[in-house]
Amino acid sequence: MEAGGQVAAVPDGDGLILADGRSVRLIGMQAPKLALGREDFQSWPLAETARAALAGLVEGHEVTLGYGGEKLDRYGRALAHVFVQTDAGRIWAQQALIAQGLARVYSFPDNRACLDLLFAAEGRARLGGLGIWADPYYSVRAADQPGELLDRVGHYELVEGRVHQAARTGGRVYLNFGRVWKEDFTAVIEAAGLRLFAKAGLDPLVLEGALVRVRGWVDERDGPRIEVTHPEQIEVLATR
Repeated sequence: MEAGGQVAAVPDGDGLILADGRSVRLIGMQAPKLALGREDFQSWPLAETARAALAGLVEGHEVTLGYGGEKLDRYGRALAHVFVQTDAGRIWAQQALIAQGLARVYSFPDNRACLDLLFAAEGRARLGGLGIWADPYYSVRAADQPGELLDRVGHYELVEGRVHQAARTGGRVYLNFGRVWKEDFTAVIEAAGLRLFAKAGLDPLVLEGALVRVRGWVDERDGPRIEVTHPEQIEVLATR
């Protein structure tokens, strides 16, 4: 833990500004995004609700910062877990917002600490239909509906389905969720991601036949796909 400071402002649901001018990005989660003056960008549903919830928790309070990976992003923001002391005890801001259904777990290959606890909080909120989980905008998508996934290109999504085939080709692994790989949904793990899988003692090829949930940004290349850069992007729901 490191000293943080007093929170002066909360511009959105996963960022805050300290009284000394430092900006902090709450790592490990993604709250609904506000437009914040960006042209051609519409705020996501519940974005202001998430911002208000974070502000109500931390604004005007002293917070402590915890780091579990890279400490700064390219914009100079601190990448931290945020803790605030309240009358009810110390509250972990990320866990609190995810538990209310006002954020999703969102991780990076160089920042993956404490994700098991955040996944648990997200799972409870999703099962309870809290916050974003009651809004179709954030629905978990079906891997066997590639047409619907193509409509979500450029969006961060959770996609569930059974891996039809897992294959290593040209230094990368493809998890194909259908028989027609040029049209169906695919999760792709490049070489850098495979090194993190190996370091964790995981072989993605054993996922063939497994029911999984993949999270990440949807793009389009021979059908809809998500690039997996680290193991935590894939949750195994059931084996063969």
